Amino acid sequence: MENENNNQETVAENQTVEANATTTAPSVAASVDDNTVTLDTPIKRGDQEIKTLTLRKPNAGELRGLSLLQLMQLDVNQVSKLLPRIATPLITEADITPMPVDDFSALGTKMLGFFLQNSSSLTA
Repeated sequence: MENENNNQETVAENQTVEANATTTAPSVAASVDDNTVTLDTPIKRGDQEIKTLTLRKPNAGELRGLSLLQLMQLDVNQVSKLLPRIATPLITEADITPMPVDDFSALGTKMLGFFLQNSSSLTA
């Protein structure tokens, strides 16, 4: 009888641990940086391969000499000038030139998100 009670307590403890594990998992997934783009074709520099780029919101100084209208139209020349200013790890325009269009458009689309206000701050 005592063994049955111990087994039931162990089962209850295991269920509690499993429940806690499942409730903490989403917070780990939520911490993934959503400004990171995984490239289908990595950028190659000698022996180094860059497989992901993380973009950050540009400040006004980093937009100097660029046309906001052309950036919003994903003009290749304008986007190619901005991406090296806001990407980590550091890339150059020479890294962007041979980039496949799918990777370029993924980076450009991610960059466009920085030019929009958060919906919570918009007022009607």
